[in-house]
Amino acid sequence: MALVPYEEGGGWAARQLHSPSATFRFASRTIRLQQDWRRLGVAAVVWDAAVVLCAYLEMEGIDLRDRSVIELGAGTGLLGIVVTLLGTKEPAGVRALYSTCRARVTITDRAAALEFLESNVQANLPPELRPRAVVKELTWGKDLDNFPPGAFDFVLGADIVYLEETFAELLQTLEHLCSEQTVILLSCRIRYERDLKFLKMLRDRFSVYEVHYDSSKDVHIYKAQRGSHKDDF
Repeated sequence: MALVPYEEGGGWAARQLHSPSATFRFASRTIRLQQDWRRLGVAAVVWDAAVVLCAYLEMEGIDLRDRSVIELGAGTGLLGIVVTLLGTKEPAGVRALYSTCRARVTITDRAAALEFLESNVQANLPPELRPRAVVKELTWGKDLDNFPPGAFDFVLGADIVYLEETFAELLQTLEHLCSEQTVILLSCRIRYERDLKFLKMLRDRFSVYEVHYDSSKDVHIYKAQRGSHKDDF
């Protein structure tokens, strides 16, 4: 849902967005991503919300092993790559027990972004982990028959809330993908009044809590689940 022009200030931030590549360190690995603003706009650059959510998942030690995870609006693939890597980390001394308990990650975006997304994913995962990360087309509200309802433990999205005309389809997609146990984690910067409108729409259908705020990047992370419970991970 990200293939539209987008303004994000100037100066250093603009240079980062227009850089042909970006490098990060997560899960004890260096991740080098290609960027292509000129061809794909916001779908082909790394946004702060993705970096903050990756750091949150790693710092909080959220257990992704043997979990089914789907990312919406993946763009460059940073979040999906990091989730796949984190989903293979094993506690010290118990390698034999957990060696087969790896996350199953579905990394989605619209059709026009898939080739670019796939190239980043393949370039940054070791061969043995590539089968655990599937890149797949998903246009919100339209491709839902290709995804089993309620089949995911985690639904993740980083900076996917900015186009008001997509809000209804995004909510429809979240409802389709989620069971009572599914945890949604949305990382976003609140830029406009319409972003708050989406959060209100989300709260009408899910229990929503802010679980993290990065003041240096002005990024919020919200956790959402069906029902009124406030479960731990």
